[in-house]
Amino acid sequence: MNNCKSFKPSIDNNSEILILGSMPGVKSLNEQQYYAHPQNRFWKVMTSVCNEPKMYEYSYELKLKTLLKNKIALWDTIKTCKREGSLDSDIQDETPNDIRKLLKQYPNIKTICLNGAKSYSAFKKHFPDLLDKYSCRKMLSTSPANARYSLDILIQEWVNNI
Repeated sequence: MNNCKSFKPSIDNNSEILILGSMPGVKSLNEQQYYAHPQNRFWKVMTSVCNEPKMYEYSYELKLKTLLKNKIALWDTIKTCKREGSLDSDIQDETPNDIRKLLKQYPNIKTICLNGAKSYSAFKKHFPDLLDKYSCRKMLSTSPANARYSLDILIQEWVNNI
């Protein structure tokens, strides 16, 4: 089992939407970049959400800046866990990030989008009180493991619900 640790949030005082993944996969952890796996469709979905042609081709730093420009913050529900590989189903011994503290520090956040079932279940487990305080949305996962949904369906789901 590998010990996994999530990244710091990408957020600023203008952020109104917080997207929470579960825990970065192996490729993302190795590169220290959110959604670094080339088959993860997150950045292609954000291209449509942010209406930025070819945002998925931007440098990592510019991708994060573009999200912030669109009032979108990015973090993970889980701070640390043990996991072999990248599958959410293999996550064990999870510890949550301090999402309550983040939300107090950034009061403009009104909407929380949970990228996939594991992010949602971990959020619901650790922060059930926040489900009623914020507009919380369980989103279809952009992970390559969620191949049953086409990119077009993911884009439609995210654009209509973010």
